[in-house]
Amino acid sequence: MTATTPHPLLGHAHRLATDLLIPEAERVDQEGVPVSHIEAVKRSGLLGVGAPVAYGGSGAPPDVVRRTAEILAGACCSTWFVQAQHHTPVQILAQSELPVRERLLGPLSRGELMSGVAYAHLRSYPRVPVRVRREGGGWRFDGTVPWYTGWGLNDVMLLAGVTDAGEALLAFAEARVQPGLRASEPMRLAALTAARTVSLELTGLWLPEESVALRTPYERLAPRDRARTLNANPAVFGLTEAALSLLDAETAAPLTARLADVRRRAYALADHPAPLERVAERLALRVESYEVLRTATTAAVVAGGGRSMTLTSRAQRLAREALFLLVQGQTAESRAAHLRALGAA
Repeated sequence: MTATTPHPLLGHAHRLATDLLIPEAERVDQEGVPVSHIEAVKRSGLLGVGAPVAYGGSGAPPDVVRRTAEILAGACCSTWFVQAQHHTPVQILAQSELPVRERLLGPLSRGELMSGVAYAHLRSYPRVPVRVRREGGGWRFDGTVPWYTGWGLNDVMLLAGVTDAGEALLAFAEARVQPGLRASEPMRLAALTAARTVSLELTGLWLPEESVALRTPYERLAPRDRARTLNANPAVFGLTEAALSLLDAETAAPLTARLADVRRRAYALADHPAPLERVAERLALRVESYEVLRTATTAAVVAGGGRSMTLTSRAQRLAREALFLLVQGQTAESRAAHLRALGAA
């Protein structure tokens, strides 16, 4: 593959989007992501886009990983969001030296299994929604996971909690009802109800030591997680592109140029070797990406007129999905930066 030859996974992503995700997106939005969509994603190889080649993944560079996310999010944001959960467990396993790596990294990299992630509640530390204690030859989990996406679609989940010693502990569990684990009914949300998000009640869920993928002081994990939430989300750019495709060329031209400029600057900063430097600039670009998204989806709704109010309208769906992306992956730091920018506008 040369510098001018597209990565094969980009072709897979485009075909999946064109042949399946875009034609079905409005129906999926109303009825839910079907298992058949997840099976198609598994067959496409996209679950292994950033996974190690030695374990059956593609080991694609960051620009390819980002572009596949853009393509999927712009085609069907619900399907993108379900499969997006998978990549964090793969990354954590790829860096792990614990036995679970050899058991699961191959199947996850090859798309034989898909993982969800019950992780975001760690960001509320020192509040501890899920507490973990040593029990027997394993670990006992108690508490509430407020948000878990892909229930009924994922094969396994990476479950996070905090020990009494202040360690973050992440371990794999089967993504199903079992002793000590109960799921709520799927949440009805303004957008992405289709992604099957539930809350999980943990009442003594026991996982063996060999299921643990990471155990580290929370203070050591927090900077890595913070770095992930400072940069602009590729899904924002994919959704913006989808909205611009609904506009005539004259209306779309200035917004297309603005999108290209923000994306170029955001990705250049994302590739900076020091992920926790230039924080203010990263957050400003994140906010700027949201402004381009808001303008593009609003323009698509306006261009569609009264038809945009129907649930079969693509413009209306994209506008709701844009609202979702405003808060997806949000932290106190990114929220404060966004609100400051809105207040100064």
